[in-house]
Amino acid sequence: MENIKIQEIPDAPFFPSVNFDVQTGTCEIKGESYMEETYKFYSPLIDWLKRYIEEINKTLTFNFKLTYFNTSSSRQILDIIDTLKKFKQEGGVVNINWFYDPDDPDMCDEVEDFKIETGMDIELKPLEEV
Repeated sequence: MENIKIQEIPDAPFFPSVNFDVQTGTCEIKGESYMEETYKFYSPLIDWLKRYIEEINKTLTFNFKLTYFNTSSSRQILDIIDTLKKFKQEGGVVNINWFYDPDDPDMCDEVEDFKIETGMDIELKPLEEV
C-alpha cells in the first residue's frame, strides 16, 4: 500500500494538500477545498482509508486543517468521518483532530455539526498547536 501525497498548488488554492502515511497511520488534509466535482478528488482518499482499515488495521489519526470548504466538500468530509466511525465501531482506534483558526468561530460551528451528525469525537485544536 502506498502513501498519498498531494501538494497544494499555489495557482489553484481550492484543492487542499493531502498527506496519508501508511507507516504512521496519520492522515492530513490541509488548506481550502472548494473544487468542482469534489467526489473525483475525495473518492481515492476514501478508498485509501478503506484499504488501510482492511489491510493495515492499525490506529488512524486524522488531522483536518481546512480553512475553508464548500457544501459538496462537506459531504465528502462526512463520508471520511463515517468511514472512520465504522472502523471504530469494529474495534479500531481512531483519533480525529480539527485544527482551526481561533478568529473563525464559524469553523467551530461546522465541526460541532459534524460531531452531532456522525456521533464521533472530534477534538478541536487551535492552529497555533500545529
